[in-house]
Amino acid sequence: MLVGDKMSKPVISISPDMPISDALILMKKEKIRRAPVVKDGKLVGIVSDKDLLNASPSPVTTLSIWEMNYLLSKITVSEVMTSNVLTVTEDTPIEQAARIMADNKIGGLPVMKDGHCVGIITETDLFKVFLELLGARESGIRATVVIEDQPGSLAKITEHIAEKKGTFVSLGQFKGKKEGTRIVTFKAAGLSMDQIRECLSPVVLEIIDLRS
Repeated sequence: MLVGDKMSKPVISISPDMPISDALILMKKEKIRRAPVVKDGKLVGIVSDKDLLNASPSPVTTLSIWEMNYLLSKITVSEVMTSNVLTVTEDTPIEQAARIMADNKIGGLPVMKDGHCVGIITETDLFKVFLELLGARESGIRATVVIEDQPGSLAKITEHIAEKKGTFVSLGQFKGKKEGTRIVTFKAAGLSMDQIRECLSPVVLEIIDLRS
C-alpha cells in the first residue's frame, strides 16, 4: 500500500500571508487540523491548528476584543508555520510515511508530485489504514496467538483455517514478547469460535485471545 492510495485529497492549502484568525476559521470549516502552506504553487511550509492557537492571545488576557482582533489581523501564517517541511511522494510506502511521522513526532506529511503538493497524509489517515488492516469494521472471529518465529509457522495457521473452509478478513503479524516468537492477530469468517480454536491449538504456542 502506497501513500497515494490513502492520502487526503484534494489538498486544502493556506497562503503564508493569510491572517491566523482566517486560517483558524478555514480549518474549522474544513474540519482539518493541519494544512500545507503554498505560495505561487510552491510548498513553503506547513501549519497546524495548534500553531495558530498558540499564537493567539490567551483567554485571560486584559486586552479588549478590538485589541485582540487587531493583533490577530497582523499575525500571518508565515510567522507561525514550520518552514523546514518533511514530505513524501505518492509512491512512498505507507509504513515509511508512518515511520517518518513517528520518528519526528509530527502529525502529517505533504505529498509531493513534480514539485507540487497533491495531497497530505495524516495520523487520521494512518488510523483508518490500521482499522482496515485489522478488519475492525468487519464481522468475524478475532484471534491473537503466539507462534514460533520460523519459516512455515504462519502457513500452518492459514492452511488449517482454509481446510475448514474459513476465510481471512484480516491478518497482522507483530514482534513477540519472547525472543524467537511472533504474535499474530487475525479475523476469520465462516467458522465458529470452537472451530477456530480447534484449528489453532495444534499449530500455535499459545492462544492469547479469541472473541467474536
